[in-house]
Amino acid sequence: MEGAISSSPSTRVAVVTGGNKGIGLEVCRQLAGNGVTVVLTARDETRGAAAVKKLRELGLSNVIFHQLDITDASSIARLADFVKTRFGRLDILVNNAAFGGVEYARDPAYASVTSDEELRGMDRDQRLEWLWRNSRETYDAAKKGLQTNYYGTKHVIEAFLPLLHASSDGRIVNVSSDFGLLRFFRNEELKQELNDVGNLTEERLDELLDMFLNDFEAGKVDARGWPAAFTAYKVAKAAMNAYSRILAARQPAPRVNCVHPGYIKTDMTAHSGLLTPEEGGRRVVEVALLPEGGVTGAFFEDGEEASFV
Repeated sequence: MEGAISSSPSTRVAVVTGGNKGIGLEVCRQLAGNGVTVVLTARDETRGAAAVKKLRELGLSNVIFHQLDITDASSIARLADFVKTRFGRLDILVNNAAFGGVEYARDPAYASVTSDEELRGMDRDQRLEWLWRNSRETYDAAKKGLQTNYYGTKHVIEAFLPLLHASSDGRIVNVSSDFGLLRFFRNEELKQELNDVGNLTEERLDELLDMFLNDFEAGKVDARGWPAAFTAYKVAKAAMNAYSRILAARQPAPRVNCVHPGYIKTDMTAHSGLLTPEEGGRRVVEVALLPEGGVTGAFFEDGEEASFV
């Protein structure tokens, strides 16, 4: 369902990964509402097309669908070729697609039906504890978490950099998390290395992620001082934050920023969050639509620049 939309040189073009539900769908809706031509992407073609149909029923005709699995190199290449052929450039890339890095004890899609009563009256910490009790960390889930949240996102960025350079004001927005902050690392050397973006390289990031997976498989997460609870998600988001800073330092354009949307009620949190997808999407869109010439290599939380640590 690629549609027949074309975009004039004055109309910004955005690609949103994981756009068929949750935060991603809200980002698509809000960007389109701001006059941006949006390429909504999803792994599943049926769900992606249904999401576009839903937005068009709201009067947003400037949204089109294209299939994308961010862990599949050929899928990424097809999307990049499509955007190049159709638009010749990309102005905004929102990397939203993600995986929780754990297995849930109950189907997240139905958790909202069963969890509302249990969660009533709980604060953030209590809800996160509930989510942790209903989760299970496995090596396969941890590996998938890194492949999706770090490598998948990185490969999408690499594929679209030429098209972002073709824009007069290209920007990349990586949907991150406060779980990716370095304060969760219990190993000071790891924390300092990930924060030293002047010397940190992509190759060293690969080595650290390999080390993490080896430690995870060997049961050495605690001994090495990696983050506790939702370990793989925290490590992957910290790595993506670091990569974003490396990329921003390497080149002034496109601008690359990270944003924590908040603790949102989505499938990935088994609907245990405190904020709605609309609220989370708004925080992402605010960063995507920052004025020209703004900051790069920054982390945004609650609408403000914040520390990566």
